[in-house]
Amino acid sequence: MDAGVENLHSLCYVERRSRDRRSFRSALNLKLTLLPGDGIGAEVIVEAMKVLQAIERRFGHRFQIQLALIGGAALDAMGTPLPDTTIQQCRESDAVLLGAIGGPKWDGNPSALKPEKGLLGIRKALGNYANLRPARIFDVLAEASTLKRDVVEGVDLLIVRELTGGIYFGEPRGFASTARRESAKEQNDSTASLDAADSAFNTEVYSVPEIERIVHLAFELARTRNRKVCSVDKANVLESSQLWRRVAAGVAKEFPDVEFSNLYVDNCAMQLVARPKQFDVIVTSNLFGDILSDEAAMLTGSIGMLPSASLGGSTPLYEPVHGSAPDIAGKNLANPLAAILSVGMMFQYSFHLAEEAAAVESAVENLLSEGYRTRDLASASTPRERLLTCSAAGDQVAARLRSN
Repeated sequence: MDAGVENLHSLCYVERRSRDRRSFRSALNLKLTLLPGDGIGAEVIVEAMKVLQAIERRFGHRFQIQLALIGGAALDAMGTPLPDTTIQQCRESDAVLLGAIGGPKWDGNPSALKPEKGLLGIRKALGNYANLRPARIFDVLAEASTLKRDVVEGVDLLIVRELTGGIYFGEPRGFASTARRESAKEQNDSTASLDAADSAFNTEVYSVPEIERIVHLAFELARTRNRKVCSVDKANVLESSQLWRRVAAGVAKEFPDVEFSNLYVDNCAMQLVARPKQFDVIVTSNLFGDILSDEAAMLTGSIGMLPSASLGGSTPLYEPVHGSAPDIAGKNLANPLAAILSVGMMFQYSFHLAEEAAAVESAVENLLSEGYRTRDLASASTPRERLLTCSAAGDQVAARLRSN
């Protein structure tokens, strides 16, 4: 068993044995499923678990924690990237926290047996149609960004990405070969193996209801922030984007109190690095949101700082934006702060626990303000005694939560 998973099982056992039994009128009893996944996923989930324990003791909530398999770990154990038992367990939970998925070990697998199918599958199974990815610059990390301080200081934007439609799910999709084309027409079978293919195809499809619901959510979120929405598309080229732009403009008329604008995706990508402070809420398609949110991650200095929430449907899913980082997996070098901040998002968006969410964010900000850094955030001037391993970073955040 992976060391990170062993630690996670140990923490679950301690969590059940050592809960603070104080009674609070506002205390909640919540069922959470943790999906460690692959690579550094198990390591960062261990640290998120420490934060859950600290919140439990400080505020009196009771978290019933259960683990489940997904991605490469599920492939190795059960032969599928998304077992039915995982889907059922997640549907029966109040929220799900995911670590990371994927790795080179499974790169040679056929498409249906790649770990990433587990991530796409669980989002679809839970009906998570909206992915929220905030990019907020902590003042003390402005120097860690690759951009100048005056460009990134004060950035606080939210990317709202449509999650269950678009080119990632559109049909038809596959590979084709010239030699099979004539028989394919007769047999209604246009697929070929990758090795035999001389062309490949994917389909971008969006319906009016899919666009309306994600744009509506973006406007509702903007009303809780700085009341600005920018819809991003490629309407000068793509018919799907032309429909997106038409529908977004219609929804905007329902929110006269929110400033609305459109940008082509290539222009938005440029503006994110040139003038990121102009943005409040960006709403866009699955593919564009995937790319732009990773770009926005680097505004913060490290992709290890970005949490995310996938909302809508039966059960919300929270996860750090970073990948499985197989090159550092098992070395205690990962940055767990995105996973920890994902816990904060869970308190905010799913359970409406504003004080708990603020406590998590404050603990992270205090840690950084005191000069502590994980490897990805460190500079040549970071004192050796302030350089944190993954587990030490989790311990430090949890300690600050317990001490307040």
